[in-house]
Amino acid sequence: MSMSQLVVSRLYVDVQNDPQRNPVNINKRHHVVVKAGRPMSSIDSPLTPVGLPQVTIKTSAFPTHIPLFFVFPFIMASPEDSVPQAEVMSIASPINLILLSAFVVLVYYHFRPKQPISLPRGPPPTVFRTYTPKTLVEFNGENDRPVYLAVRGRVFDVSPGRNFYGPGGPYENFAGRDASRGLANQSFDREMLTEDLSAPLDDLKDLDADQLENLQSWEERFTEKYLVVGKLVAEGDPESPKS
Repeated sequence: MSMSQLVVSRLYVDVQNDPQRNPVNINKRHHVVVKAGRPMSSIDSPLTPVGLPQVTIKTSAFPTHIPLFFVFPFIMASPEDSVPQAEVMSIASPINLILLSAFVVLVYYHFRPKQPISLPRGPPPTVFRTYTPKTLVEFNGENDRPVYLAVRGRVFDVSPGRNFYGPGGPYENFAGRDASRGLANQSFDREMLTEDLSAPLDDLKDLDADQLENLQSWEERFTEKYLVVGKLVAEGDPESPKS
C-alpha cells in the first residue's frame, strides 16, 4: 500500500465513523483528492468499499499544490488517538487541593506576625548606697529581705548565697554585719563581730600577714561572685546617711 493510499483509507474511516466531524456531504458520490507534491485532481479511492459513499475534499479548501507530509498528520488524526478527557488531570483534583492547602498553611505560618517574646523579669535595680552598721543590720535576710555583709568597707549583696549567709545558714552571723575580722581569722563566731553598732569601724590594724592574706582571699572571692551595692562608714561619718 502506497503512502497516498494509506492517507485516503484513513480519511475514509474517520468520516465513516463520525460523519458529523467532516462538513462534506457523504450522501453523494465524491472523490478523494490527494496527490503528494503534484497538482491536485479528482481520483477514485481504491480503498472505498463497494456500496458505501465515497468522500471528497473540495479543492477550494486546499491549495493547488500541497505536500503529503503536510496533509498526513491532519488526516491521520482520529478519536482513537486523542487522550480521553476523563484521563486528563483536572487542576481541581484532590491531590492538587491537598498540596495547595499545605502550601497556604506553610505560607501563613511563615509570614504570620510573631508573638512578642516575654523575657523573665530580672531583679529590681540596686542603687549604690552608703550604709552604717545600724542601717546595714536591717539586711540580714529575715522577712525575705536581701542578705548583705561588709568586707573592709565594701557592702556585698550575698542574697544568691542565702543558704550560707541567710537565716539558718552556717555563716548567718555575718548577715547584715561587718564580717572582716571573722573572715581574716577563719572564724564565724559572734565574738568576731563588733557588738556596739555606734562604735567606730574595726580598723583591723592588729591582723598579721596570714590573717590579712585570708581576708584578701575572701574579699576576692566575694568580688567575683557577688555584687557590690554600697560602702560601709561609721556612725557620725560625714558620708553617713542623714536620718
